[in-house]
Amino acid sequence: MTVLDSPIPRFHLAVPVDDLDAARRFYGDVLGLDQGRSADTWVDWNLHGHQFVTHLAPERAQRIHNPVDGHDVPVPHFGLILAIPEFHKLAERLRAANTEFVIEPYVRFEGQPGEQWTMFLLDPAGNALEFKAFADDSQVFAT
Repeated sequence: MTVLDSPIPRFHLAVPVDDLDAARRFYGDVLGLDQGRSADTWVDWNLHGHQFVTHLAPERAQRIHNPVDGHDVPVPHFGLILAIPEFHKLAERLRAANTEFVIEPYVRFEGQPGEQWTMFLLDPAGNALEFKAFADDSQVFAT
């Protein structure tokens, strides 16, 4: 099966960064993503099969937060839904890299539909990322 035959569409997401070298260190070294094509103003990354691009854009917009579970969740944000072992492995990798969490890894909705581990952090340009892992993956869209 080729990637074009994949039953799940892949997304393309481009985010602004103010320093491509810092983005390379964070996304490549800290998160461990494979780098794809690049130019003087952008870098493609393989984000678990999705095309994620960091574009040089030194101007940053004002940060917005929404209250969720007593935390200030940064908006906008993006990330991945991982398996629980992958989530904890990534959390340890981030801790080993002395990453400062916006929201430390914790469990939401414990014992309820949609129970999930979640964590938030910022890349060097201030883009917010959320990684999460559901106790039951069939409940990703539970109401």
